Amino acid sequence: MKEISLSKTVYELCTQHPDLVEAMRHIGFVNITKPGMLQSAGRIMTIPKGSRAMGIPLEDVKKQLMQHGFKVIS
Repeated sequence: MKEISLSKTVYELCTQHPDLVEAMRHIGFVNITKPGMLQSAGRIMTIPKGSRAMGIPLEDVKKQLMQHGFKVIS
């Protein structure tokens, strides 16, 4: 399992783990695949902030990330 920290930005995490982009799209973060979004909003957005913005419960996000092979650390 790949470890990801909730305190890092989405940009940092996706740079470390490029396959995270597709996992996040599958979870419901569809904007992450739009051109430029990762480079702009992704640099300030964390998974918890994105979860609140998209209305997806953080616990659901964590469970789904685990199903995609990611271990979430706080």
